Amino acid sequence: MRAVICTKYGSPDVLELREVEHPIPKDNEILIKVHATTVTSGDCRIRAFKSPFLLWIPMRIVLGLTKPRNPILGVELSGEVEAIGKHVKRFKKGDHVYALTGMRCGAHAEYICLQENAIVGLKPTNVTHEEAAAIPFGGTTALHFFRKGKLQKGQKVLIYGASGSVGTAAVQLAKYLGAEVTAVCSSANFDLVKSLGADTVIDYTKEDFTKKEERYDVIFDAVGKATKSHCVKALVPNGIFLTVDGQGIAKVRTEDLVFLKELMEAGEIKAVIDRRYSLEQVPEAHRYVETGRKKGNVVIRVEHDEMVLK
Repeated sequence: MRAVICTKYGSPDVLELREVEHPIPKDNEILIKVHATTVTSGDCRIRAFKSPFLLWIPMRIVLGLTKPRNPILGVELSGEVEAIGKHVKRFKKGDHVYALTGMRCGAHAEYICLQENAIVGLKPTNVTHEEAAAIPFGGTTALHFFRKGKLQKGQKVLIYGASGSVGTAAVQLAKYLGAEVTAVCSSANFDLVKSLGADTVIDYTKEDFTKKEERYDVIFDAVGKATKSHCVKALVPNGIFLTVDGQGIAKVRTEDLVFLKELMEAGEIKAVIDRRYSLEQVPEAHRYVETGRKKGNVVIRVEHDEMVLK
């Protein structure tokens, strides 16, 4: 099968499309034919190995010394179950599923094997594979932090970095949970975040939200660029500051995918897709994501060359 291999740490040029061994599912695994995946900021960080100095050695031990231990990157996908192991009960061949692979990665390929009890669930029936692939990472991350912050109906929440993968999901989920949402992004993305339900939008290039009179119950930094010391003045007494940077890896549950599926099928949330690339164009997708200007998600279409019998 074809897969994009990260040959070593470095620029997007280290990514190569190669023919690799086709995976075979073990007794407790399912084989998924991948139809769509994404390139996230996390993929770019792993590829470039951008880690704080103090974490350099432990992160190299975790990820791999000279190159990623799992050379096929990609953390979210949507596809079709091609085969199942003999002990698998949850899925059957032909099921359309979507999944989050986490640190295991492996989604930038034509096929992937996942354990039956991995973070995988049936795909929302009313969306394409591309749309389904674009929701697990942002959606589950936002859910994790909102649980951590105990976001409640009627609270005021500010989402910093509201136009990214996590931010666009967070705006929609916060509105669904009944919060009053203020979104912080550039003016170019005002229409987008308003369409997702934001009540108020602030342009971070022109205004400092901490200098305004409004105070928030929860401030969620969805891009890891804000600090608690800067944001605390905009919080109500006992308000909560949350950030994707430095507050641990999001704890994701399979139930989260079931919940997101229900919300997508009910029209409560939608995937935001900025650009689409082919598997051959993954290096180009990395370059675009690293500009920091993507809106929502960057999707990779995985096209399969089917043998035509004559």
